[in-house]
Parts: sequence; structure tokens; C-alpha cells
Amino acid sequence: MTAPRKKRREAFLLGNEAVVEGALAAGCTFYAGYPITPSTEIMECMAKRLPHVPDGVFIQMEDEIASMGAVIGASLAGRKGMTATSGPGFSLMQEQIGYAAMTETPLVLVNVMRGGASTGLPTSPGQGDVQQARWGTHGDHPIIVLSATDVPECVEMAVAAFNFAEKYRTPVILLLDEITAHTREKIDLPEPGDFEIFSRLTPTMPPEWYKPFEETMRGVPPMPAIGSGYRFHVTGLAHDAQGFPTSRPEEVRALTERQFRKIDRFFEDIQLVEHVGTVDAEVVVIAYGCVARSARLAVKQAREAGVRAGLLVLKTLYPFPRRHVEPLLRSCRLAVVPELNMGQLSREVKRVNEGHTTVRTINRIDGQIITPSQILKEIA
Repeated sequence: MTAPRKKRREAFLLGNEAVVEGALAAGCTFYAGYPITPSTEIMECMAKRLPHVPDGVFIQMEDEIASMGAVIGASLAGRKGMTATSGPGFSLMQEQIGYAAMTETPLVLVNVMRGGASTGLPTSPGQGDVQQARWGTHGDHPIIVLSATDVPECVEMAVAAFNFAEKYRTPVILLLDEITAHTREKIDLPEPGDFEIFSRLTPTMPPEWYKPFEETMRGVPPMPAIGSGYRFHVTGLAHDAQGFPTSRPEEVRALTERQFRKIDRFFEDIQLVEHVGTVDAEVVVIAYGCVARSARLAVKQAREAGVRAGLLVLKTLYPFPRRHVEPLLRSCRLAVVPELNMGQLSREVKRVNEGHTTVRTINRIDGQIITPSQILKEIA
């Protein structure tokens, strides 16, 4: 007789709460943050859950700047750390995002987007932080930006964010929007073994041989916890393989090229998308976040009306998934890019398109959702 199958645990969760479930499943043991609408439920849920996690630490900081500093410090000490924010808080964190990128410190930052600029529309959805997520901090730097469409995907993308951060020693930004964050859906809670969990590589050589920023086969140096016996100099200045400041052109160039190469080399692993009916599509909708849900219904209705429509859902926004987008632009007669902004990701689509097909944008900035009927009107 076979053993009875264990029943899955289910829950009705907000997208924000699902992010917490994903983070904990990925091994997050540290959270520092400051409450801001519409991300506050992430902090509230972490405050409730982390004290019951072995070695779990939750800290409410005095502001978003301090929050990022605490998460960076915790990560350098060997923890998987996360923070969450929205709009104005995301702007305050930009300097330390750059510091984490330069020091190759893994962490996860969730930005629940709302309308802007400035304090904007605190309780309304937006997608206006897409370009800021990629280029908000100054200087040339690689970064990974993910997005989630629904509540189950919030779990999956939170796990992916931590895995990418740990694999590639980089800050990872998970972009939600107010609609996705505050949608409540029934999901299966993650169980051990549901996801492959990756933790940073630690050095195996003797401490006196260790170079914290040395080139490796993967381009990602092993990372010990500070205080574990390995010398580990940390600076936001350009630095050599030992981590000490340098202005030598060959060392600065080697550092920057390696930091980009460690991401570029693994595009296939990092660039996550979902294809819906794109094989024979003559009209392709390219969408992300809550808008992709409207697009999914619009494409279904277009198919029922006889239009060969397809949908490409972008789960990875950066590095921009060109290898998925470009072939579709070469084979379709029309690409439609709906966004809750004035046209941010559509810039990437047009750059990749290079004039091969017609690219039509649908843009809303008034705090309201783009409906399936609006998208259907453009593709039917």
C-alpha cells in the first residue's frame, strides 16, 4: 500500500504576503525596512514571521537609506537579506544600490511601484520605475530586475531573486505594482523541495590565498562571511582583486568587465519569460506585471475572434530578454506594448526592433489599470 499523499498547505494571500513566503523559502533570515505604501504588508509580514525562523532577524529602520545599509551589512556577514519599498523610498536607496553593485554584495530589494513622480499616487498602481530600476544608481553597473504578474508568481520570483543574487553576487530588484501586490489569490504554500535553492559559494582555499575579487571560471568570486577568518576588504571605490582601492586603468577595466561578464555569460539562466500562443502569432503583445493579466485575456479574446495573437510575458526585465523578443519582432506584423507609464520598456522593444515591424504602445499614467478591452481594441 502506498502512503497517502500529503495534502498541500493552501492560503489566500496578497501578492506582498506571497513575496514573504518566497523569500523565506529561499532562505532569507534578515529583513530591514521602513514602511511605505503600497509595500507595507511585506514589512508587516516579515515582522510577524522572521522571529519564528531560526536565526531570523527583523529590524525596523529609521528610513530607507538605513534599511539598505543594514541589509548590505547583514549580507556581508553571511545572511540572505531583503528590504522592500516604493517610489520615494526607492529613490533614497539608489546610492547604496550602487555600493552593493560595486562591492558585489548579494541582496534582494522589492519595489512595489505606484504612480509618480515625487509622492505621486501612493495607493494607485504604476510601472514608472522600470528605467530607474536599471539605471537609477550612477555609473556603469550590471543589475538584475525581475517582475511578477500574479500572486503565485510573487512566490516564484522572490525565490528567483534570491537565487540570482546569491549565484551572481549582485543586488536583485523585484518590481511589483500596486495591483499585483494587493491582489489576493489562493496559492499552495511552498514546501521544502519545491524550489532549487542556491546559496553563495564560499572559499575553500586557505585564507592567505584568498582574493575576494579575483577572476574565476564563472566570473563570480567565492564570498566568505566577514569574521569567518578570511580577509575581506570592502570599498565602494574601484578596487583590485584584493579589494583595495585602485586607479590603475588595467585594474579598473578588468573589474568592470568582469562584473558585466558574470551577468552576460548567463543570460539564458537569468532571462525568464512566458510564451502564450506566440508560435504562429501575427500580433504579439509584450507585457509585464498586472498589465500582463489584462493582456492574457485580450489575446484569448482576439484568438476567439480569428486574430492570430500571442503574448510574451516578461518576468525578467533586465538584462532585457532580447533573444526572446527579437525573433517575435521579425515574424509578426504588429507588436503592442501596454504599460502603466509613458513608455519605458517599449523603449527597449523599439531598440531591439530596429524598424522591422510596427510597435504600438498603450500608456496609462492616471492610476488606473489597462483593461483587456483597451488592449483588444489595438490588436483586433
